This record gives sequence, structure tokens and C-alpha cells, in this order.
Amino acid sequence: MARGDSEGFPTMPERYFNREEAEELLPLIEHSLIEARESKEKVEVLDGELSRATTEIMVLGGSLPPYGRLAANRSEREKMAEQLREALNRILETGCLVKDLDEGLVDFPTLRGGEEVYLCWKLGEEHIGYWHGIEEGFSGRKPLDESAPEEPPSGGGRVQ
Repeated sequence: MARGDSEGFPTMPERYFNREEAEELLPLIEHSLIEARESKEKVEVLDGELSRATTEIMVLGGSLPPYGRLAANRSEREKMAEQLREALNRILETGCLVKDLDEGLVDFPTLRGGEEVYLCWKLGEEHIGYWHGIEEGFSGRKPLDESAPEEPPSGGGRVQ
């Protein structure tokens, strides 16, 4: 995972992936992405319910709010938010990057022709078949051909 330095500038990724290494992680990433998306959806529903309850309390003025229901919703929201954080952390700990949770987009840092780029995968795809430059994003995806100009060696080494 690329991290920023103390001034917020991106630094080198912790590791580079070749296609095979990245594909070996797909089952874990797919499971974690699905879990994260489901948790995010539940958080959003609960946020909506809590927001509506707050508005209702403000509109009705002195009425007594349903404290029990509100407390249960807040507790459930925190539980779902924690599940979301845990699922995302499982993905990030592999060294890849979640680019769009809603779309299920994940990038794997790699080298191609000596240039730092990303292998690009979208939830639902069976294999990693695309790559794009760091600044290009999903819309700049290009098909991987079987004879990539350069891939990092196995073992996830980092170029110094």
C-alpha cells in the first residue's frame, strides 16, 4: 500500500505484485470487499434512520424521543462501521489499494516497462486482465498482454 510521507506526498508502495501474486489474493479480497460493501450499506441505512429521528425530534419540539430505538441504532451503526474498517484493513494489509468500494475496484502496484503502474481488478472479474498508469485510473485501463515488458520478481520485493 502506498503511504504518504509526513507532508502528504505519496511514497513508494510497500511491495510490487506480479499478476500471479495478485490473483492469489483475489479470494480474500473478494470476500472482504463484499463484507465491506454490505457493512457500508447498513451504516448508510442506519445513518439515514438516525438523521430522520434527529429531524423528527427537532420538528416535534418537546416530544420524548424513542431513546431505546436510537441507542440500539447507534450501537448497531458502530458495530457495522467497525466491520467495515476491519474488512478494508484486511485488504489494505495485503499491499493493494481499494480505489472505489461501491464499484469494487482494487489496484495492485506493479512495474511495467520500468514504470510504476497498477494492475487493475474489479469485483466480479475472474482474473486480473488490465493495468493502468498511476494517474489514469479505471477509465485508462488497458488489457494486459501475456508478455508484459517487465514484472517484479516473485516475493513482493520493493524496488529501492
